Amino acid sequence: MVYVELRFPLTGVALPCDHGQAMFRAISRLIPEAASAGWLLVKDVRSARRPGGAPQDVLQARLRMRLPQSRVSLMLKLASRRLQVGSHPVRLGTPEISLLYPCSSLYAKCVAINNCTKPGAFLDALVWKLDGMGIACEIELGRCQRFCAGRRSLTGFALTLHDLSEEGSIALQEQGLGNHRHLGCGFFVPALKNLHERACKRRLY
Repeated sequence: MVYVELRFPLTGVALPCDHGQAMFRAISRLIPEAASAGWLLVKDVRSARRPGGAPQDVLQARLRMRLPQSRVSLMLKLASRRLQVGSHPVRLGTPEISLLYPCSSLYAKCVAINNCTKPGAFLDALVWKLDGMGIACEIELGRCQRFCAGRRSLTGFALTLHDLSEEGSIALQEQGLGNHRHLGCGFFVPALKNLHERACKRRLY
């Protein structure tokens, strides 16, 4: 099964930092099939803010999601639609569609595993999950990340994984890792160092 990434241009009033649950609910209202979709990964949107924390009047960003190629026509129904993300209205444009490519180092801003709020417990559970996926790699644990989903307070960790095989890299980008993947957790992107190396290779060749 081939997975792709959709990147919807997004404009509107700036979103609060913890908007993952509200965004997913807004998507599910327009696409009811997404509400229980284990095949959908959604990345939280980086909100633009003025100094002092005041939201900007206009947000220009990308809403990124990953899904099987066979589901693209379903999610394209979001194009040019208005989403009500809590009390914040936003509008989606026509998305760019791209294939995923393997990268030896991947980064996720937040990976959450239920009941694992301490680094030791998190690492033990993480190794177990990676073993279950058949993925061998070097683990670099980052800062503890706390966020809200409705009234719940959740804990995760920034995570970089190195020395990934091509198969493991693609599997992580397609499936994500851990819990709350519909809220933006476990969404892996190429690590910045790896991106720089790729850019150098492109300039050389």
